[in-house]
Amino acid sequence: MSAQPGIFALGTPEHGYLEFDLRPGVRAVDLVTAAAGLVGPLSTTGGVNLVVGLRPELWAEVADRADVPTGARSWEEGVVGPDGFTMPATQHDAWLWLAGGDRTAVFDNGRTVIDGLAAVAVLRRETAGWLYSHDRDLTGFIDGTENPSLLEAPEVALVPDGSPGADSSVVLFQLWEHNSDGWEGLAQEEQERVIGRTKPDSIELDDAAKPADSHVARTVLEVDGVELDIFRRNVAYGTVSLHGTAFVGFSFDQWRLEEMLRRMAGVGDGIRDALTRYTQPVTGGYYTIPSVTALARFAPPGDD
Repeated sequence: MSAQPGIFALGTPEHGYLEFDLRPGVRAVDLVTAAAGLVGPLSTTGGVNLVVGLRPELWAEVADRADVPTGARSWEEGVVGPDGFTMPATQHDAWLWLAGGDRTAVFDNGRTVIDGLAAVAVLRRETAGWLYSHDRDLTGFIDGTENPSLLEAPEVALVPDGSPGADSSVVLFQLWEHNSDGWEGLAQEEQERVIGRTKPDSIELDDAAKPADSHVARTVLEVDGVELDIFRRNVAYGTVSLHGTAFVGFSFDQWRLEEMLRRMAGVGDGIRDALTRYTQPVTGGYYTIPSVTALARFAPPGDD
């Protein structure tokens, strides 16, 4: 397996997400080369895990066809539900994710990333994230109950051997701003009906008690009776006054990420995810996460 290892590096409490656009007149290959030159040094001696994601069309422009996952594409238009609820598209050319054991390492190496790409790309958005209450999100519920184990995660997140883009992945990155006052104004039983699970121990409500618009009901995908998983690496982001969830979802199959969002918005059947009454997406983009082997082809001379 030659996947970027940071995808599966669980347990890192501090995170940083940097989104860039190519500078006018700069070639796509120059951005890829600059990004590839950062991965090795930062991930091996910088004290952080660095994951590089690229606009799917940008990666397809420069990479060998065998290194491009089938069906990967940018998020160009917002997802709009029948009631007007909208998930915005804020696609950029590159997404770099740093994760480490302390804020200093993420901060210092984040500056290195920005400096390393300054000649070829403009920083458009910077987001700092952290693990909230070990395994819970800002709603107070356990996050990632349906996540596959680390033994199963590669099968979910990575394009399989023998397919175009083997060992690459597609990531969906969104920032969801929380209305914490509105959420905390609900009784625990009401919150559990919104989520579709119990709050203390994350037990899924039975079908009779679980509303059709609960978060679980809208985000668990099944095709012909088979549940289609994604691999989540969500964290909290923001400040005391403005905060939310950074959704980081990996899959070898972009369709299931897109379908999850359509279901949440109520596209098709008009049933909107109840959690979207208390959280609002403010960004959204898809990025190809090339394999280490594919990315290494662009490493500057002298890099190992």
